[in-house]
Amino acid sequence: MRVFAFLFTCVFLAGNAIAQQFPSKPVRIIIPFSPGGSADLQARALGQKLGDAWGQTVLVEAKPGAGTTIGAAYAAAQPADGYTLYFAGASLLISSGLYKNLTYDPVKSFAPVSMVADSPYMLAVNPSVPAQTLKELIDLAKAKPKTITYASAGNGSGSHLAGELFRMLTGTDLVHVPYKGQAPALIALVGGEVNMLFADVAVNPLLQAGKLRALAETSGKRSAVFPNVPTIGEAGLRGYVMTNWGAILVPAATPRPLVLQLNAAIVNALKDPEVRARFASQGFEAGGSTPEAVGKLLVDEQVKYARVIKESGMKIE
Repeated sequence: MRVFAFLFTCVFLAGNAIAQQFPSKPVRIIIPFSPGGSADLQARALGQKLGDAWGQTVLVEAKPGAGTTIGAAYAAAQPADGYTLYFAGASLLISSGLYKNLTYDPVKSFAPVSMVADSPYMLAVNPSVPAQTLKELIDLAKAKPKTITYASAGNGSGSHLAGELFRMLTGTDLVHVPYKGQAPALIALVGGEVNMLFADVAVNPLLQAGKLRALAETSGKRSAVFPNVPTIGEAGLRGYVMTNWGAILVPAATPRPLVLQLNAAIVNALKDPEVRARFASQGFEAGGSTPEAVGKLLVDEQVKYARVIKESGMKIE
């Protein structure tokens, strides 16, 4: 027992020493997507503030591909010294249910640090769809099985999971039409090739221009961008929550004192009015959290996505 206590004390003191010296060189934020997307923009806004506070350069490094598994595998394998942060989203957990023989576990291979941002998906329909409300859409889909099509950004994407969860909870027989990214899916929706799409905030200009119509949004509270669009729960579908979130994780063995130091820095950076404004301009709400809150989210989301993947028979083609 004394030996265990001694070893624990040594590890704790070593972690404190590392935290006190951190950072003494540039820090990287790994994103598992191509540059230019919302994750890239958010990581750069956050990195700039962290760099200012630390007096060190914070680099954003993109490692896209294979449903974000390339970036996640890379980040999980890095030294647990706080110098490699991973910008994770729902795809981390979705991919774990679709890809086999991964070299990492989406929960156990990482230590949660803080939430970064959150935004809802918008259930958008082409104006030619006669349904004006969510209830009318569900009734229409039930009356005419296999006639309502929903687009997605690809098999296994967040928009695909959102559509499958909707189909399961409503008991409707929708037809999934995958595209190679949200941009072509939106083009198809505007052109009337498909009827509906669970779209991220990139859809907002099309909604404002009247080229698409929003029936509901998928979080538990109304969007500040579209306050007149009801939540999907308010519109009558209870138990449905699907958001486009981002969080910072680090390799699992990162010392606890260093995790807490990173958490404090990120939470403070996300309180900055300039950062919050930049996030809001994209339709995201910036907000830090405790590591424990992120850890709970990862576990809960993994269970939810695994159920949807299993029951829908979803596969990567």
